[in-house]
Order: sequence, then structure tokens, then C-alpha cells
Amino acid sequence: MGLSVMIVGLVLFLGVHTLTTQRELRARFIASMGEGGYKIGYALVSLVGLALIVWGFAHYRADEWINVWTPPRALKHLNILLMLPAVILVVAAYIRGRIYATLKHPMLAGVKLWAFGHLLANGDLGGIILFGSFLGWAVFDRISLKRRGDAGGPPIPVGGIGNDLIAVAVGVVAYLALAFAFHPVVIGVPVMGN
Repeated sequence: MGLSVMIVGLVLFLGVHTLTTQRELRARFIASMGEGGYKIGYALVSLVGLALIVWGFAHYRADEWINVWTPPRALKHLNILLMLPAVILVVAAYIRGRIYATLKHPMLAGVKLWAFGHLLANGDLGGIILFGSFLGWAVFDRISLKRRGDAGGPPIPVGGIGNDLIAVAVGVVAYLALAFAFHPVVIGVPVMGN
């Protein structure tokens, strides 16, 4: 049951996020619902999808675990290493500096690193589906961004190296919080010292 719920959540969450890449379909939704209605609907579907992913994965981990392969310990350490730049890249998507200007889409790069690292470190079916889905979506979204002709609105202001230093500092703090607090308490899987 948990795995099925997680998959429905992935379809909703990643489906609505994929809708943004389908510019004509997105424009039809906005025309029929209005800009505000579209954004509210987008947010609601995203939240429901995310809630189902979290709930489904938690129940899968507790009651339905299906081991596919056992990753070597080195891959778990590699995942811990990959998470630091992944978190910094996600932060750099919001605190825009040279990292943002160079990568253009640091959020997608961070999601790809996060998903790839977690695919390496988790050998269970639920983990493979979860992290593989996010990796596939991030790759698809990045490719679609290269092919889209629309600029997506006015230019986004980008700062300099100072913003990058702030992004790195905030990223390191967020990484430590994820590793020492969020992951062991919320996910139930200790990361450091394990």
C-alpha cells in the first residue's frame, strides 16, 4: 500500500512540475483558470503529491521493504560527500551569484546530485523508484529548458561573489542540519557516525 501511495504522489508531484515544460498546455490551463487559479492549483497538487510521497515512503520503509541489492559502504560515503554540493547548489538557486549565472539552473543540478547520490546509497525498490524518478525528472526538465524558446519573464537579478559566499555558508549550515537533525529524526536514518 505504501509503495503504491508513494507512486501516486510521484505522479502528482512530478506530473505538475512537468506541466511547466509543456508551454502550450500550461498556457491553456492559465487561460481557463486564470494566473492565480493556476498557481493555487499547481501548489495544491504539489503539496498533495509531496504529502503522499512522504506518507507512502514512510509506510513502505516500515512495512513493505523490498531489497534489490546491497550497496557497498563506500557508496553511502560518496552520497554523504555529494550532498554538500547538492545542498549548496539548491541554495544558490535562491541566493543568486556567479554559481547561478554559470550553471543557469543550480536547483536542477542540486536535485540531480541528491537523487544520484541517494540512488547509489539505497538498494531497495522504493528508494530506486523515488530517487530514480526525481533524477529522471531533473534530467528531462533541464533538457526541456534548453529546447524552450520562451525566456520565462523578465531577467532575474544576479549578484556577485558575495552572494556565492553566502550561498556556500547557508548551504553548509543546511547540510549539517540535514545530516545531524533532519535525516536521523524525520527520516529515521542516521547519516553521520553510522
